[in-house]
Amino acid sequence: MQMRLVYFARVREAIGMDCEERDLPATVHTIQDCLDWLRQCDTRYALAFADPVRLRYALDQQMVTAEAPLAGYRELAIFPPVTGG
Repeated sequence: MQMRLVYFARVREAIGMDCEERDLPATVHTIQDCLDWLRQCDTRYALAFADPVRLRYALDQQMVTAEAPLAGYRELAIFPPVTGG
């Protein structure tokens, strides 16, 4: 499955890019699976996703949890919580 991954704020800074297209392995079914897989790919991802409890996720611009399945979606956005002021 191919997925567009979009990164924001400190996640983008840690990885060094704002988005990428990735072919996900067949073993990746949820956002959590994707994070686990990416962490193993490169130390930049391990740093960016070191504290996944503090991250937020959107699939095709709809907010979801890390347990959300990826099937049927084209874009996963990953970002830290946003505060206003």
